[in-house]
Amino acid sequence: MAAAGLALRGALASGAAARSRGGLWSRLPSLPAAPCRPAAHFAFQPDPAPSAYGQTQKMNLFQSITSALDNTLAKDPTAVIFGEDVAFGGVFRCTVGLRDKYGKDRVFNTPLCEQGIVGFGIGVAVAGATAIAEIQFADYIFPAFDQIVNEAAKYRYRSGDLFNCGNLTIRAPWGCVGHGALYHSQSPEAFFAHCPGIKIVIPRSPLQAKGLLLSCIEDKNPCIFFEPKILYRAAVEQVPVEPYNIPLSQAEVLQTGSDVTLVAWGTQVHVIKEVAAMAQEKLGVSCEVIDLRTILPWDTETVCKEECFLNLEAPISRVCGYDTPFPHIFEPFYIPDKWKCYDALRKMINY
Repeated sequence: MAAAGLALRGALASGAAARSRGGLWSRLPSLPAAPCRPAAHFAFQPDPAPSAYGQTQKMNLFQSITSALDNTLAKDPTAVIFGEDVAFGGVFRCTVGLRDKYGKDRVFNTPLCEQGIVGFGIGVAVAGATAIAEIQFADYIFPAFDQIVNEAAKYRYRSGDLFNCGNLTIRAPWGCVGHGALYHSQSPEAFFAHCPGIKIVIPRSPLQAKGLLLSCIEDKNPCIFFEPKILYRAAVEQVPVEPYNIPLSQAEVLQTGSDVTLVAWGTQVHVIKEVAAMAQEKLGVSCEVIDLRTILPWDTETVCKEECFLNLEAPISRVCGYDTPFPHIFEPFYIPDKWKCYDALRKMINY
């Protein structure tokens, strides 16, 4: 391999020399320049600077994450941050300076084992401390899937609320940037969105990120906090220096509209805002734009405030089990049998 590399470099050097002498190489057509592509498929528009939380400072998204973590470590002496490379600041610099400020016992590296990171975090949270785990990329959260879905999400339920790991927050950079390819571009929230017992949050901006992350850390349920990494440096706005909270499971209406509702989260919020403007300008269509913010449990009330159907001629009936883990002892009505499903269908047909 090394010899091949040397041979390639030699050939390139020879070619460069021949080109300078005006030989065969000089008559070869030049390669076309690579097309210049924008860094993002949208334009980030900052929210107005808030006035309710005191002094603000210009921050990008990763700095707002750092600020939230700094506030937490200062306020909560039990809080610890751990993950791959977090001690020196992490690959996206979200924890930069925190080990030096709070010590190596509170901000520390782990082995490259996502299952172990989350499993350790569950234990820390069950012991009563505040655990903030970082998965270096959301794409690599899958080895920890069992720990999240089968342990963290069910811990409170399986013990009848005698024990819980509600003090666990899992952070992970999320989504595409444009050059991350297969293993650094995924958005895995859908895999977790059908699992009762956890909360999933994705912010759209630095201001939102800090307030939502602090709410996740303080919430008494295990939370997964996905951070749009394309916004780490691209999104800049005024963010309060002091801690503040943005409620979980509460969507935000960014634009009112009368014809159609567009719902998104994270990076796509900025895309649909531009789509809404295009629809109004080119089609005369008035779009309501909603940032869901919390994926699980999501804010059905805000999304469904207006009518969700053009025509609804039959009642809606739930014909599935409750959104909880399977209980040790269940009543017959817990699982809808075929007759209950049939009865619900008959009522809808005969309405």
